Amino acid sequence: MASLNVGNLGEYLREQRRAAQLSLRQLADATGVSNPYLSQIERGLRKPSADVLQQVAKALRISAETLYVRAGILDEREREELETRAVILADPSINERQKNVLLQIYDSFRRENGFTPGPDADVNADADAGSGADAGVDAGTTRNGDDAGAGTTKDQDPHS
Repeated sequence: MASLNVGNLGEYLREQRRAAQLSLRQLADATGVSNPYLSQIERGLRKPSADVLQQVAKALRISAETLYVRAGILDEREREELETRAVILADPSINERQKNVLLQIYDSFRRENGFTPGPDADVNADADAGSGADAGVDAGTTRNGDDAGAGTTKDQDPHS
């Protein structure tokens, strides 16, 4: 875990709060975190927990992961991985099975390139690196022009 740079975090939070046109008291009301505690965070006197940062991020409508990186809780690469996963999981145009297979393929490529899946990986950790590529054929590599995974009934659970 990287060292905490709470001064930088505090300055960033103050900028974001002002950009959102919120007073410290309004932010405190929106987050459920006390006004004095938020003031101490902004002045670099306190190290906020991940939970507090998440509440602040939600109230300011900014990425919690960005705050985690600024606080030294999360590495930049971990943030990028989490954001990639979040985009895949939030995509309404693909179904849950397709999302899981896509995450397996993503993890397979990361392992192949020397990275390990993050702790929040939603895929089966004991799947070998080759299984994601095989699953990709079932999930969406079309051989005859059909929609990705449309009408596929086998392998509905990529973890079995």
